[in-house]
Amino acid sequence: MTETYLIVGLGNPGREYRENRHNIGFMLIDSLAFRLGAKMSRMQSKALVASARHGDAKIILAKPQTFMNLSGQAIQALVRFYKTPLENILVAHDDLDLPFETIRLRPGGGAGGQKGIKSTIQHLSTNDFPRLRLGIGRPPGRMDPAAYVLQDFPKEDQQFLVETLERAVDAALDFVDEGLDVAMNKFNGTA
Repeated sequence: MTETYLIVGLGNPGREYRENRHNIGFMLIDSLAFRLGAKMSRMQSKALVASARHGDAKIILAKPQTFMNLSGQAIQALVRFYKTPLENILVAHDDLDLPFETIRLRPGGGAGGQKGIKSTIQHLSTNDFPRLRLGIGRPPGRMDPAAYVLQDFPKEDQQFLVETLERAVDAALDFVDEGLDVAMNKFNGTA
């Protein structure tokens, strides 16, 4: 039987946010779509979505088109529509508390100040869903974190960003193929 997985990347819609640190979740979904040969062209439940096959699994890729702090609306609607069990959901998001180039899979937990995760926890009425945390590092000096996450990745970080996204794509597909525990063991120690 085909299992359905929902992989959601968090970000803000609109061209002006496209290269922002806050949109690394969207960047991951674009990288996954490219790897799987899927086109992100369909609007559904306030999200841009695509579906792809991977082995025996059907993967729904989604980029909520609400702003970050309302991401849970789209995620809740997609979970209901596809009847996706919580353990088959993976929400990818930027994380200030992880150094840039670091990825971490987690089975659940709090929002840690990430407003898209906070919204998702509220709309799903649980914090028990897998996440893929994508490290963007802390802002320099006394810079406001809200301003930092809305800055584009600097040009000198582009190559590292591409490599990090490739590793994150591998981690997301391992999550589908092998399950969360195996993927965590494989990817949570590597930079």
